[in-house]
Amino acid sequence: MDFTLNDEQRQLQQLARDFARKEIMPIASEYDQKEELPWQVVEKAFEVGLLNPSIPEHAGGLGLGMFDECLIGEELAYGCMGIYTVLMASELGIAPVLIGGTEEQQKRFLTPLTEKAGLAAFALSEPNNGSDAASMHTTATLDGDEWVINGTKMWISNGGLAEFTVVFATTDRQGGHRATVALVVPKDAPGFSYNKIKHKMGQRASLTSELVFENVRVPRANQLGGLGDGFKIAMKTLDKTRIPVAAGSVGIARRAMEESIKYAKERTAFGKPIAELQAIQFKLAEMAMGIETGRLMYQKAAWLVDEGQPHGFESAIAKAYCSEMAFNAANEGIQVHGGYGYVGEYPVEKLLRDVKLNMIYEGTNEIQRVVISRNLLK
Repeated sequence: MDFTLNDEQRQLQQLARDFARKEIMPIASEYDQKEELPWQVVEKAFEVGLLNPSIPEHAGGLGLGMFDECLIGEELAYGCMGIYTVLMASELGIAPVLIGGTEEQQKRFLTPLTEKAGLAAFALSEPNNGSDAASMHTTATLDGDEWVINGTKMWISNGGLAEFTVVFATTDRQGGHRATVALVVPKDAPGFSYNKIKHKMGQRASLTSELVFENVRVPRANQLGGLGDGFKIAMKTLDKTRIPVAAGSVGIARRAMEESIKYAKERTAFGKPIAELQAIQFKLAEMAMGIETGRLMYQKAAWLVDEGQPHGFESAIAKAYCSEMAFNAANEGIQVHGGYGYVGEYPVEKLLRDVKLNMIYEGTNEIQRVVISRNLLK
């Protein structure tokens, strides 16, 4: 076992750390309040190589593995989980193309994202089903050499802004997952529209949308895998992309701890800094224990992906554990700050609002427990 990052990984980690401090942290609060996606950060991430780094070399990309992607993710989420979600959700949209697409499809859909700043999106959830993903109502009907899509998708990160969206639909609403297809839909497809979802609790610097498909036509060549492969592609995607959520959660927890340490050294009570009070010290110790444990778990899951080994069990543990650990760290961070933690003057209240979503998207933590228990009992 070797816990040492190589030189390239250390440089990548430092690049992401510097980027978060220079480009993300100074504007995070502003874009949270405005509920706007900071496109200039997307462009700058593209310029330095932090946007869509998983695109393979044969499609013109860097071809970074999951471990390296997570090193980046922890650092970016330290700056702002909402802004990190913009970049992470693009990787979520790319993943089905890597899992179910041919090399020709990968070049056709992914190479443009290496030539200019652009995002991808992943559309599985619907207004009336999220966790029950196989019960989707969005339909795809084959008409000659074209698929015709009708329906609505909900809670889609980067929805409508992405260069393409991988849309999961059913050819038969009674057919379950065996009737599902995965289709790549370009953003300029006629009949494709979106509505921005406003007034989110947190992660307000990311765009979350409702997508509407009204007789949207895409060529059959935009189908990933075969008929009935849609659900399988979606699940394999989520097995992978839960790990960057775990990494981002560790980044949030780290930020909560460091902000709490800083404040505890400055704030005095009973004639001394509150950092000298055991009640505060124990809160900081709990944060550190969670961070170190969570990092090891997400790194193990990421390593399994890169080794081509089964990883669904580990990714579910990492996602559930790290998101809950980070929520607790942010919550205790507010407690350390007292009344000041409850208002926007300090960043800890935003950390709590942002990290709550990590317990919901990419599969709720209840679903993670289903995945974990099924692995135990099979």
